[in-house]
Amino acid sequence: MEKIYNSVIEALIFASDEPLPAKEIIAAIREIDGDDVEIKEKEIERQVDALNEIYEQTDRPFRILRLAGGFTFGTLPEYSKYVGYLSTEKSKRRLSHAALETLAIIAYKQPITKPEVESIRGVNSDYMINTLLEKGLITIKGRADTVGRPLLYVTTKNFLKYFGLNKITDLPKPREIEEIMKDQDFIEQKEKLFKNAVEEEILEEGINENESSQA
Repeated sequence: MEKIYNSVIEALIFASDEPLPAKEIIAAIREIDGDDVEIKEKEIERQVDALNEIYEQTDRPFRILRLAGGFTFGTLPEYSKYVGYLSTEKSKRRLSHAALETLAIIAYKQPITKPEVESIRGVNSDYMINTLLEKGLITIKGRADTVGRPLLYVTTKNFLKYFGLNKITDLPKPREIEEIMKDQDFIEQKEKLFKNAVEEEILEEGINENESSQA
């Protein structure tokens, strides 16, 4: 398998727009080479590790990452500032401060209802929740067994991809967050993001006021 499929695995992951699960890699190989091909998910995992060793030895600026239950290519952290400079798509999808606050509550408290989110934030969260639903970062997962049976919200695979996580348990713990908050580079990035978030919130408010006046 190593000599035959290492490049195939690499090509499949490289060509996929989404994190590619091991089972889909196996399905693609068997579809082309036959169902009798003996290849298991553990072998895919082992081959990915072998490829990453090659990238490290040859000083490549990228690795194959485990993300949202699959595999995808990603650049190393030390190149993030350079890549971020060119990343216009990310800036288009940037979340406002209020949206990030709402998303953080849902991520750490899920499954959670809108009234529970609002009790933590202290403000109405209809618009923020709808925004997160539209962006595919959260989804509805049933109803709570309480009065009125309010909807329950949870994060999605898109949430994991957006924040570079493989699974929800990879979220930083409160103590880790405190350490990150003290990091000087984070402080600088936070100031830039906050400035952009304020500008976006002003823009959103202007759009909402315009829509209200036209209604």
